[in-house]
Amino acid sequence: MESQPNNPLHGVKLADILEFLVDHYGWEELWRRIRINCFQSDPSVKSSLKFLRRTPWAREKVECLYLKTIKKTSKK
Repeated sequence: MESQPNNPLHGVKLADILEFLVDHYGWEELWRRIRINCFQSDPSVKSSLKFLRRTPWAREKVECLYLKTIKKTSKK
């Protein structure tokens, strides 16, 4: 397995990212920040993960929000 020192998402599971964002923002605020129906219509981690794994553009938005959020929270 190759080391990826410049990749901040290396070793972080999508499920962990999503659970962190849901804990931090909640489903309603997460939907306001990223307009994806699976965050608004009967949201769950399981259904959202299924969608995000099949939809690269949505996954990229979630990962970007995660990186911004951990950067912001680490400065406090």
